[in-house]
Amino acid sequence: MNEGPEPVVPMRILFDEPIPMDDGIELRANVFLPPEEGAYPVVLAVTNYAKDLPFCQGYPESWEAALLVAPELGERTSGKYISFEAVDPEKWVPHGYAVVVVDARGVGRSPGVIDSFSPRESKDYHDVIEWAAVQPWSTGKIGTMGMSYLAVSQWLVAGRQAPHHAGMIAWEAWNDMLRMLSYHGGIPSTFYRSWSDSQVRSVQHGLGSRGYRNRFTGRLVSGDVELSQEELDANIVDPYVQVMEHPLDDEFYELRKARWDRITIPLLSVGSWGSVGVHLRGNTEGFMHAASTRKWLAIRQSRGTFAGMYTDDGVDLQRRFFDFVLKGGGDFASQPPVQLDIRSARDDVVERRAEQAWPLARTRWTKLYLDVENLALTDQPPAGEQAGSYKGFDKAGLTFLTEPMAEDTEILGPQAVKLWASSSTTDADFFVSLRLFDPDGEEMLFHGMADPNVPITNGWLRASQRKLDEAKSLPYRPYLSHDTVQPLFPGKVYELDVEIWPTSVVVPAGHRLGLTIAGVDFDHGREPVLWGKSGLELRGASIWPHVDPLRRPAAVYDNEVTLYAGGDRASHLLAAVVPPK
Repeated sequence: MNEGPEPVVPMRILFDEPIPMDDGIELRANVFLPPEEGAYPVVLAVTNYAKDLPFCQGYPESWEAALLVAPELGERTSGKYISFEAVDPEKWVPHGYAVVVVDARGVGRSPGVIDSFSPRESKDYHDVIEWAAVQPWSTGKIGTMGMSYLAVSQWLVAGRQAPHHAGMIAWEAWNDMLRMLSYHGGIPSTFYRSWSDSQVRSVQHGLGSRGYRNRFTGRLVSGDVELSQEELDANIVDPYVQVMEHPLDDEFYELRKARWDRITIPLLSVGSWGSVGVHLRGNTEGFMHAASTRKWLAIRQSRGTFAGMYTDDGVDLQRRFFDFVLKGGGDFASQPPVQLDIRSARDDVVERRAEQAWPLARTRWTKLYLDVENLALTDQPPAGEQAGSYKGFDKAGLTFLTEPMAEDTEILGPQAVKLWASSSTTDADFFVSLRLFDPDGEEMLFHGMADPNVPITNGWLRASQRKLDEAKSLPYRPYLSHDTVQPLFPGKVYELDVEIWPTSVVVPAGHRLGLTIAGVDFDHGREPVLWGKSGLELRGASIWPHVDPLRRPAAVYDNEVTLYAGGDRASHLLAAVVPPK
């Protein structure tokens, strides 16, 4: 890669185009256009990671990791204009698209206060769409595209129904801040604490020469002005402090949730099986509940954190969708409503399958009962009542195993766990992991979001937030109301429902499923991996650990938890078993 600013493909670039907001702030956009004058459909993203910071410069370890699994990321492009989690303009402009990447308020070269996923931010996004629609280089057909942050914000802006918002691709995107990111099953996650410090403050507007300088163009990524540290601190809302002030589902979260009834534009929701704990549930829930009559779901195997969006296969899927909704052509109308990568026990794709619904209509919901005395998962509940205990902060917890599978068995979809349990204190946190073991008892691990070694899938529950929203709950997807705290009476037995996030795996004959129930994050016991800028040690729980001692005090959560099975307390896993077609 040479160090000059020239792209590989011919295109015109407009840097720092001003976009006026209704309060006088001007956001800044980079616009990438075909060399020929004319009007083009627009692929647009609003980023919180700075439009002028190249992916390869800001996240070199992730860039190199992505190139290893998707070398085409670096082909037919200079790679100099890909900002983190946004599309590569050089892969789109030659196909007759304009690409617009905008710095969100307070980020990069856009002034203002950073308030992630706030109503102010989604209002800005709405106005950016309408600005792009009336530019002389635009046909007025605006499609939004991006991954993670750049996808989550799409769920929010889609509910505002901007007149020129013609379609959206939510690639890896949660849409319920409380349930999918900040509090898993009511248990507070510390993800926001490391994310804000390492990824947002580092590109805040006003850093000037103290921030990044684009090594290809020489532009100061965070603007030409230099603010004092006091001014910088005043211009960002700390998201971790913010969500910790809101442990229950209240108006704060209502203003930051997708409004399903108002999302009517065509949408493509793309997730990956490894995004348990952040995006995957949002991708499936978005597909299930958005009001759009033209919507598609695709779930891919995890190929590293970012590679999937930039593979030739991923770009082809994106382009066919936008050719259809922005240009009115192509063959995307024949795309099946649901397309799934089916994973093997070794995390390979054994099949890319077309389906008509999610979850699959032919799913055989199968109860596997906990046998506490024998630490087994069985087809029938134990005849008499059983009980077994573990210590809250003991990593091992209790693990229950099936007999070796008599034949290959496909698990595909959401799962749920029903527990009867008691605590020696007034609360208990339940970390539930679905696992796979080979005939020699060795655990088979999978590539997760950022973490290369995770179990099949996970679920979580804080017992004091066990209350269900009966109107929204499904047998395979219990839905917690999170509107009240109900402390436990020590020693009393409670019925608890734990949502287990969706997954796909074909369990080979001779292998065993395992279900671990513990009071701490899953830990595979192997050598940890360090995650990028944050310095987090990844041990199988990916990048959203639940380790804040102020919100998980040992006096309450390092307790004695007792699980019950058999009789009237038939604790069980509800597994999504899919028979062959």
